[in-house]
Amino acid sequence: MKPEIITPEVNATQEFIEIAFDFSNPLDLVREAISNSFDAKATKIKMLFEAIPKKYGKKKFQITLEDNGTGMDMKGLKSFFDLGNSLSRGDDTKIGEKGHGTKVYINCDSIKVDTKKDGVHYIATMNEPKYHLLDGQIPEVHVEIDESDSTNPDATWTKIVILGYNDDDRKKFTHEQLKDYILWFTKMGSIEKEFGIEENQNVTLALRGVDRTEAEGNETLEFGHFFPAETPSISELLEIHMANAPKYYCKRWLFEEKLENSPESKCEVVFYLEGSRIKHSYNNMIRRPGHTPPEGAYSIQERYGLWICKDYMPIQRKNEWITKKGSEYTKFHAFINCQELRLTANRGSIENTPSDVMKDIQNVVTKIYEKILESDEWFEATYLEDEAEAYNTTEKEEKDFKKRIALINKAKIATYHDIHLVEPQKEQGVFSLYLQLSQKEPTLFPFTIVDYDTHSGIDVIVKERNPLLPLSRDNLFYVEFKYLLEKNFNHSFKHLMNIICWDILLSNNEEVEDISRAKRKLKIIPPENANDYTRYFLDDERNGIKIEIFVLKTYLKEKLGIDFVSRTVNDCF
Repeated sequence: MKPEIITPEVNATQEFIEIAFDFSNPLDLVREAISNSFDAKATKIKMLFEAIPKKYGKKKFQITLEDNGTGMDMKGLKSFFDLGNSLSRGDDTKIGEKGHGTKVYINCDSIKVDTKKDGVHYIATMNEPKYHLLDGQIPEVHVEIDESDSTNPDATWTKIVILGYNDDDRKKFTHEQLKDYILWFTKMGSIEKEFGIEENQNVTLALRGVDRTEAEGNETLEFGHFFPAETPSISELLEIHMANAPKYYCKRWLFEEKLENSPESKCEVVFYLEGSRIKHSYNNMIRRPGHTPPEGAYSIQERYGLWICKDYMPIQRKNEWITKKGSEYTKFHAFINCQELRLTANRGSIENTPSDVMKDIQNVVTKIYEKILESDEWFEATYLEDEAEAYNTTEKEEKDFKKRIALINKAKIATYHDIHLVEPQKEQGVFSLYLQLSQKEPTLFPFTIVDYDTHSGIDVIVKERNPLLPLSRDNLFYVEFKYLLEKNFNHSFKHLMNIICWDILLSNNEEVEDISRAKRKLKIIPPENANDYTRYFLDDERNGIKIEIFVLKTYLKEKLGIDFVSRTVNDCF
């Protein structure tokens, strides 16, 4: 039998497509561009995002990326446009290592790279790369070389112009969204300064989002992720902010730990415990009451907690590592950096990391988190919360007391024989008024209470006031208590005998609808004589049983002569 040899091949076009469209977040282009600038040792970076008017009024999305880094020669340009060809591979000082990052640029109409290195000026152009790939062709790069460019012979730079990126969808590229992304998820927002690394501290980035006009200008971002200053003593916090003191609390912990099974490798960890007002003070993107956040805003729960980092850039959250009760991770603004992580091609996940390394990193976090929970700073934070809770409870009770006193003074009152009555303000007040009067006038209402449950509203089960009727299912009915009766009735008419309310906001023949959308018409029958009273019914022509409504505001006046009047200074119970 003659042996055959199969040599596996790579479908280059398909691989370009897979990598170029593997970056699910279009903002990943920003991260990759900034990483390239840092790898090129740039100190000044510029990023402009614009909607450029084109023929027939249609606008194209244009991105301009510029830096004063070392620039690119032909070898560098080839690496830039190649797939999997990275000049940074094996260089621990560089961020790029896979040769995949800049392929996200290909999702566009055209790319133009203007760069200078070693006195040679290059202009490289790739037209319609996305469409060539979709047609099964590898797009070509056309390069113009000028070796005689004597302008600023020692200058180096790279300027990249990308037109029609992401099918011109630019809604995520507003200024505030870009700024937030840059300072959280790119090298420009690195956490390295927390660990005393200062080599990039002079790097600046000029930014202008797509919603910011040229007249408004660029905003200059300073290097490094923002961390707030630690707060003063807890006694000062309590004195200044009282019940809000925990919201202004901020403390920092810094750790460096070795991996158990790879002791040559280390984790650098920073934990900030921050109250909500501290977070709000520096992060405009957090949604909160009374604040209109920019497009792309998020909640504290959606952003904060523990971030796993490589190259001091957050990659993925692992809040489950610091959660024991449920949501305590929201208190933390924390990061752990480890260079042993293995990232997916789009740098969106750490799941390529060997399981033993992940376990070691988790063990480091667990040990640190336990130290934090045993620290004096954590005790201070807990003490502040306990003090604030006690203050809030006392303050709330005082406010409630004042509120109820105000309601008492505002409410109208009446006296019937030897009982004092207060005009109800809520449904419970209607029920209380009924109880008081039914004790004095047992025949005032045509039923006897069998059972009542105040767990979810006041639903009362009653029996008709007839001692000859047995206590059976057929003789039991509901009575609903309402403060105001309106068009929408949040119970069912089924089994309902009466409604007792303080007042009614309906006119004769208006419809009332229950929760099952059954409808009944309100019928109002005036008194026939001086001994009669105004009768209210919910009527259904197909059902002979009418639901009688007792409107206490008129019923008590007409039946018992009870008239509620404003309280005077001398009124007391």
